Amino acid sequence: MTTAAPSLLKVSDTLHERRRFTEAEVEAYVGVSGDRNPVHMDDAFARDVGGFERGRVVHGMLVASLFPALVAAHFPGAVYARQTLKFVAPVYVGEEVLVQVEALNIRATATKYMVRFATKCFTGDGVSSLAIDGEAMAVLPSLHLRDNS
Repeated sequence: MTTAAPSLLKVSDTLHERRRFTEAEVEAYVGVSGDRNPVHMDDAFARDVGGFERGRVVHGMLVASLFPALVAAHFPGAVYARQTLKFVAPVYVGEEVLVQVEALNIRATATKYMVRFATKCFTGDGVSSLAIDGEAMAVLPSLHLRDNS
């Protein structure tokens, strides 16, 4: 989805998506990544040792995987080239997140477009609960937005 369905991506355009990670998805990520940290797998450990008051937390990299997925959904063939991440607050298993990418800079090359995005993930209902903050660079084959609504 886009906030204002433009046909061509422009600086300040924002793409966003809401998502919840289930226990099964977290367990599947454990199997793929090998990250068996008990804060992701055991509610009591997450609360008592990890200090996460609501229990198990989703792997930060699993949540961050939504950024390139969102870009590629709107720009098939996009290549994700760089990402910085700052994990600000936990995302709990089953909690809804709002993931957004905002175009900050667009540079045309001979055949593609280099786009710098602000990448943010929020928990809860508003943008006051930042969970992940960062920036990304993606190489887009086109600035034509694919409507995924």
